[in-house]
Amino acid sequence: MRLLLLAMGLCLAGCQDQALGGSGSRDRITAVGSSTVYPFTTLVAETYVANNPDARAPVIESTGTGAGMKLFCAGIGAGHPDIEDASRRMKRSEYAACAANGVGPVMEVQIGIDGIAFAEAKDGPGMSLTPADLYRALAATPGGRRNTARTWRDVNPALPATPIQVYGPPATSGTRDALAELILTRGCEAVDPRAKALAIRDPDAHRALCTRVREDGAYVDAGENDNLIVQKLAANPDAIGVFGYSYLEQNRGTVNGVAIDGVAPTYATIADGRYPGSRPLYLYVKTAHLRAIPGLAAFLALYADAWGPGGPLVRRGLIAAPPAVRARSAAIVARQTPLDPAELGA
Repeated sequence: MRLLLLAMGLCLAGCQDQALGGSGSRDRITAVGSSTVYPFTTLVAETYVANNPDARAPVIESTGTGAGMKLFCAGIGAGHPDIEDASRRMKRSEYAACAANGVGPVMEVQIGIDGIAFAEAKDGPGMSLTPADLYRALAATPGGRRNTARTWRDVNPALPATPIQVYGPPATSGTRDALAELILTRGCEAVDPRAKALAIRDPDAHRALCTRVREDGAYVDAGENDNLIVQKLAANPDAIGVFGYSYLEQNRGTVNGVAIDGVAPTYATIADGRYPGSRPLYLYVKTAHLRAIPGLAAFLALYADAWGPGGPLVRRGLIAAPPAVRARSAAIVARQTPLDPAELGA
């Protein structure tokens, strides 16, 4: 038993040494990940510095959820981030990569709700779309055939004969993953009766049929800078942009939300789930770094204080989660409760 306790103590010390010194010491908090969560974590970082004037300002990077997961799961220590901002839930394969690199346990904290917002310029055509419209417009092979639609009228005779031009996130983005899961898959299964059975029989074929996005210019990868998409919409009034709801809220004077299935993206419709693109937002945190990185636990406590209705994060564009979800997330932060990987999906 004494040898076991000694080994555990050495392991813990090694983790702390690695986080603080082994690969270069660090006295500031670092976060990577989702461009959607980025403005919320940045706001908490500003509050943290205001409350702790002697602290080093946290470094928050907008890398996209997928790219951020790779950085987050690459290891522990000063050379690896403490927090992953995520606009979708961690995948089981990502948790396995974390575990393989000695990253764990990991906390999962839902900070609130967001919506995948579709938007157009104020002088745009006034579009109203369905998941089926978007699937027919953006999928590489809708119904198993190469996509040849060039205008929205090719997709649906009730839509205008304007070119299909959609500015959206890259494949590494959690917003792109949510677009695939919440909108394109729904549209695919509405259009193609084979799709639901295919998802069970051959998941890879289902993904290719339902979520592979065309690469002929109709969908434009606009990178992780969602503000750039807003600028592109102003320059191209016939185009549509895809980004997190907070960017729509912050740019109401420049762009309009596009209704999906007749439901406009608003705080109320996203909060109650009527809007088809509603999704949860998360933080993932290395518990080993909580003991090693100065201020990290206090930073998370500030996050929990800010995510309620009427709080600063909601004023920035976050949708507050239901009370039970907020209470559970606050308890995870307070008790530093690790994620049970059995809860994760593929």
